[in-house]
Amino acid sequence: MNFTDKTIWITGAASGMGRSVAVEISKSHARLIISDRDVVGLNETAAMVIPHGSEAIVVVLDMSDNQLINDTVQKIVMEVGRIDGLYQFAGISQRSLVVDTPIENDRKIMEINFFGVIALAKAVLPSMIAQGGGQMAVTSSLVGKFGFPYRSAYSASKHALHGYFESLMAENEKHNIRVSILIPGRIQTNISKFALDKDGKEYGKMDAGQANGITAEKAARQICKGLRRENKEVLVGGKELLMLYIRRFLPSLYYKLAVHLKPT
Repeated sequence: MNFTDKTIWITGAASGMGRSVAVEISKSHARLIISDRDVVGLNETAAMVIPHGSEAIVVVLDMSDNQLINDTVQKIVMEVGRIDGLYQFAGISQRSLVVDTPIENDRKIMEINFFGVIALAKAVLPSMIAQGGGQMAVTSSLVGKFGFPYRSAYSASKHALHGYFESLMAENEKHNIRVSILIPGRIQTNISKFALDKDGKEYGKMDAGQANGITAEKAARQICKGLRRENKEVLVGGKELLMLYIRRFLPSLYYKLAVHLKPT
């Protein structure tokens, strides 16, 4: 993927990795569609993008509203004509034990992290096929590859993305639809601050491990490198990524470690 003169739609662009990826791609003089629920944050991102010579179209979007998603896609396609890339970063995390988590919280996390993401992809896919192809990227997580304490529903939602988008990719290779699944580890973003606790309220603080992770700007450079190469999976982070290899090649060690892992 060459970002220059391409139309790229980035969700979750009001902050964190979504914002940083928007700024990184803007250096290639692209047309950016940036969406989030946070209009103030979106306008701040737009102000960071424009000086690099890229256009920024601000779209307020709630990923839990399927009708709004469909209506927004129809409007965007009519206005811009084509979407070359759809990169999804919007999502919500979790900080609660299974035994303490009401099913309503599980459903809310799945609604945003899975159903909202696939609803947007399904709405954009026909236009991508009609135009001869396009690229989709979705944000999973290290815990999209294995379970982790205090992340049950979050982990489940990310596992689900792998199965869904690998299927989408297999079905649409003939239509030149390329899919990249982003797998970040510990990144310095506000995701833990807005995570749901057992009462469905905001967790309100950054995890110590996350605070020691790589910056969102460094993560964006790793992500964009993987997207340019059209890698099927893009690992993002630092030494914590070793857990992926422990889980794959030394599963017995992973199971021993899992019960002692600190959730923060």
